[in-house]
Amino acid sequence: MRREFYWFCFRHAIGIVTRVLREFAQTAARIASTTKKLEKERYLGEYLRSLDDPSLERAVVFFTGSPFPRKDERVAGVGWATISDAVSEATGASHADIAAAARSHGDLGDGIAELFPPSPPDDPSIVELGETFDALAATSGAKNKTAELVKLYKRLGSDEARFVSKILLGEFRIGLQQGLVESAIAKAFGRSLDAVRRAQMFTGDLGTAAMLARANALDQATMTLFHPIEFMLAQAEENPEKIIEQLGSGALADDKYDGIRAQVHAEGGEVRIYSRTLDEVSARFPEVAEAARSLSAGVILDGELVACRERILPFAVIQTRLGRRKITEQLLAGTPVVFFAFDLLYFRGAPMFDKPLHERLDAMRSVVPLEGAVRLGDQRTVVRGSDVDEAFDAARERANEGLVVKDPDSLYMPGRRGKAWLKYKKALATLDCVVTAAEYGHGKRRNVLSDYTFAIRVDGELMNIGKAYSGLTQIEIDQLTEHFKKTTIARYGPVHVVEPAIVLEIAFDRIQESTRHKSGYALRFPRIVRIRDDKTVDQISTIDEARRIHEGQMAREKGA
Repeated sequence: MRREFYWFCFRHAIGIVTRVLREFAQTAARIASTTKKLEKERYLGEYLRSLDDPSLERAVVFFTGSPFPRKDERVAGVGWATISDAVSEATGASHADIAAAARSHGDLGDGIAELFPPSPPDDPSIVELGETFDALAATSGAKNKTAELVKLYKRLGSDEARFVSKILLGEFRIGLQQGLVESAIAKAFGRSLDAVRRAQMFTGDLGTAAMLARANALDQATMTLFHPIEFMLAQAEENPEKIIEQLGSGALADDKYDGIRAQVHAEGGEVRIYSRTLDEVSARFPEVAEAARSLSAGVILDGELVACRERILPFAVIQTRLGRRKITEQLLAGTPVVFFAFDLLYFRGAPMFDKPLHERLDAMRSVVPLEGAVRLGDQRTVVRGSDVDEAFDAARERANEGLVVKDPDSLYMPGRRGKAWLKYKKALATLDCVVTAAEYGHGKRRNVLSDYTFAIRVDGELMNIGKAYSGLTQIEIDQLTEHFKKTTIARYGPVHVVEPAIVLEIAFDRIQESTRHKSGYALRFPRIVRIRDDKTVDQISTIDEARRIHEGQMAREKGA
């Protein structure tokens, strides 16, 4: 005891004070209590300035809602059942009490908070929380993970238990996206936001970027291969004339592929492939990895993994590769995959994203072949709106979704949806569907029911066919939230099962067979066109309509 007291005094004397978890939880609660971005940044910035380095490195990652940095591929491997078991053992609450608390709040983290004492009996530090997450990732077996969690939960109070659980479940939801955390770091230490973002992108670790910001050493972060960076995104535009007006004559139109967005990192025979979620997926696409080993220079390529034989195959084909632990020769033969490269982010030891697109493409053409499992994507120059439509039709003839039209002078902006890239698609068709469930959204929509599961009619029954969250105005979402709260017939965490009465017109790019939904079909890229106040649940689309659209689609693809 005396030794611990002396160590406590020593840490204070030299200014190294390991911050306790209670302060983290109090800051998270303050951030969640306001919808104003500037207030969120101020609360977080004040807290970050108070932290010692080890706590700072961990805390900024936790504030992104994750136990680990982006570059870290570990997972805690903890779900509702494990948390429920641990909470029950730590607090004495029954599983029925825990389930009831979660239902009453629509969130497990908020629900179990009421089962803990207001003040923590033995508040652990931020670093100790990180060490618990490390232990969970290294521990196998539900019982062993539960035991690790019980040790932690016995030390927590209400707010600490709330936010620890939210991090573990990936449901932090305090209105604090990574961009706001980056901005708070920049303001807390008086640094450039662009410099913080660049350091985070290069290192793949926001905790490291925060420490570099504090030390005024952000320029020491350097880009290296074999950890992914965030993808640049395109903004939707439905008018080809506006595309040319915005991007100018001479814009570059890439085919928009119906596949899996990916980065290929290759150097000296070593290859890693990363998905849009920044997970490594190399083992699932061995033919692409093998082809990339022959590239002559160290590169990071941005592109799309697409099922392809003589022509592009439907997305449902490449889906068979996902979730497979072992890729057999039979699967390789049945689902051949090609990586279509359309951008170059790193070349011969130097980053390329801060160079104009046309320079990146010139360099890419010097190393990427026209054929093979890694090849250049289809691209053409468009001068007029009619050129955009012609390019779109040609892309559809190649069984692709549409176009992404780009400013040839644009820089690559990782993780940003800028106006320099515009995606142009036309919906295949629409279906009138009834909402069967509504779920709370994320970010600005965390307090409204904005994500809707919808159904069509199958032999007199309602069967789900998809889920959409885009297309409605904020006013419409607010009105529907009030309606769905009043017509909820069951709740499962954040999901409200509702009376089937609200009809939505749903547009989509394609329809495919699926075992995920009871209807037997799923809509690809569904979005809400409008609320159909003029239709009742008895007038929604049927399985016959969905089947006709699917058969017509398959016939066009076969004959194209």
